[in-house]
Amino acid sequence: MTLNCLPVFLVLISGIFCQYDYGPGDDYGYDPFGPSAAVCAPECNCPLSYPSAMYCDNLKLKTIPIVPSGIKYLYLRNNMIEGIEENTFDNVTDLQWLILDHNHLENSKIKGKVFSKLKHLKKLHINYNNLTEAVGPLPKMLDDLQLSHNKITKVNPSALEGLVNLTVIHLQNNQLKAESISGAFKGLNSLLYLDLSFNQLTKLPTGLPHSLLMLYFDNNQIANVPDEYFQGFKALQYLRLSHNKLTDSGIPGNVFNITSLVELDLSFNQLKSIPTVSENLENFYLQVNKINKFPLRSFCKVVGPLTYSKITHLRLDGNNLTRADLPQEMYNCLRVAAEISLE
Repeated sequence: MTLNCLPVFLVLISGIFCQYDYGPGDDYGYDPFGPSAAVCAPECNCPLSYPSAMYCDNLKLKTIPIVPSGIKYLYLRNNMIEGIEENTFDNVTDLQWLILDHNHLENSKIKGKVFSKLKHLKKLHINYNNLTEAVGPLPKMLDDLQLSHNKITKVNPSALEGLVNLTVIHLQNNQLKAESISGAFKGLNSLLYLDLSFNQLTKLPTGLPHSLLMLYFDNNQIANVPDEYFQGFKALQYLRLSHNKLTDSGIPGNVFNITSLVELDLSFNQLKSIPTVSENLENFYLQVNKINKFPLRSFCKVVGPLTYSKITHLRLDGNNLTRADLPQEMYNCLRVAAEISLE
């Protein structure tokens, strides 16, 4: 990763791992529960120090209140909202963030093109609702879409069509199968983060954009990885396939030998041997498999002054290995390892 890309990457990491820590409350340094601005829905709170944000959390609302013009950040978490009328946001076309987590939203009760009319919308979060498919159509400016913890069984390609600015998609904890999402992400050439963990995938979906930096498939039922599946993923750095059904026969020889990869998680599978990985890999998680041998060639093709593995953390606990099974020359190959866990 170049230094020029580092600020963008840090912002992305912050958004991903703090996905429910919203707020202008923390980010902009004011108390969201202070006095409310004059132009605000009476049941909600619009902080005087940040009047373009409106908080309507934890109010047992069944419908979205009238949103005054000028509001850009709207929070409606932890309510009982089931639907959205098409004209709900006609007065707030400048809306940039719409946070609807922990409600009762259903696809059939989200009317018309209610989201696509919000031309400036960048973040749409509908985690923990009752959606059965991805919402759409969506506005072209959107860069962060979170639909985790729903009942989604499919993502129609038309729902995400043309979203050239989209960088983050959360679809974990749904009911997705590979067939229902293959091709759905085509053309999303800015996508950096895709989370498909905790779904019903038995195989890897096709048609994922090669721009991805982070790709999570953990906690599915995947048994094999097609040969050359990751060919073309020149930016991929973080890959999770833990808690699946991977076996040695389901992994072609060099499928994980991805030069850009920094972290690979294959823990809690059924592997008996260690797959070959790139010497650039830094964190490798293989705990709780059935591994009974330690082939050094999985990490280093050749060992020399400038050719060695960059691995710093290697987890092998919960396998059929002991310290006695590790070859002496291992330390020449894994010379920068800070942790090699066996027990």
